[in-house]
Amino acid sequence: MSGSLVRFLGLKVLRLCLLLIAISAVSFLLISQSPIDPVQAYVGSDMMKVSPEQRERIAAHWGLDRPPMERYMKWSASVLQGDMGTSMIFRRPVTEVIGERFKSSIALMSTAWLLSGVIGFAAGIIAAMNKDRWIDKAIKWYCYTLASTPTFWMGLVLLIVFAVWLRWFPVGMGVPAGVLSQEVTWTDRLVHMILPAMTLSVIGIATIALHTREKLVSVLSSDYILFAKARGERGFRLFWRHGLRNIALPAVTLQFASFSELFGGAVLAEQVFSYPGLGQATVEAGLRGDVPLLMGLVLFSAVFVFSGNLLADLIYRFVDPRLREGRAKR
Repeated sequence: MSGSLVRFLGLKVLRLCLLLIAISAVSFLLISQSPIDPVQAYVGSDMMKVSPEQRERIAAHWGLDRPPMERYMKWSASVLQGDMGTSMIFRRPVTEVIGERFKSSIALMSTAWLLSGVIGFAAGIIAAMNKDRWIDKAIKWYCYTLASTPTFWMGLVLLIVFAVWLRWFPVGMGVPAGVLSQEVTWTDRLVHMILPAMTLSVIGIATIALHTREKLVSVLSSDYILFAKARGERGFRLFWRHGLRNIALPAVTLQFASFSELFGGAVLAEQVFSYPGLGQATVEAGLRGDVPLLMGLVLFSAVFVFSGNLLADLIYRFVDPRLREGRAKR
């Protein structure tokens, strides 16, 4: 491992630490000012049966009777020791809840990420190779329309069409209702994942397709492409030899950098389809005042998004020698 790479990774780790400190502090401050009463959300419908003394004991058990700064410092010390606390909703360690929900979310987000990347890249190429023709206009219309479409609205449309009207897919959830966990098959999980994955991928296609189209149009109008055309190169051969390598790296980098949009869209899609992933857990933790779980999800989502940006930077660094040489000279 070269010295420049070590310095690069060291700076990234430092930035990640500073980012986590800032995000956790701001999030904890906002949660402490939330109008949601964690004790009331914890007790639920039995709140009228709880005496003031019991309410005080519940608040003391979860540390809610302490000042926000003291609670934040205590929570930070526990996190540094690898303990994110216990979820008030699930009555289980936060790390276990996040790990269990992440298994469902990673399958959903990976499928949507791959579909949106492959289809968006192909659509951008087709649009650029047929610039100003009907298919180019159709792809641009599709991208411009869906780029401004809310994820939850698209999910509701797909749910109504394919689950309610056509009845091709289940209405929601991650597994069939009333079936024991040991009896659930991979086919059942896949069928329940199709509509949420379609929701995320259909929205995600637009950015990749538009970026790829603009990049390829710029490449095809360059001087060396005109020279290649003068030598008789046309169509797919021209694209394969001169266009692909110039647009593949930016598209891949943009795809890795879209982790934040993917995670944000998953929160809405999982809520629409009642899919048991990190997105639904985030909404539940926020609405029910589950401070330990919500803070754990905030840190996890920050690391998840940062990892996508880091992978994008590493791809640029290893694939583009000019970037390595430029940073080495610095």
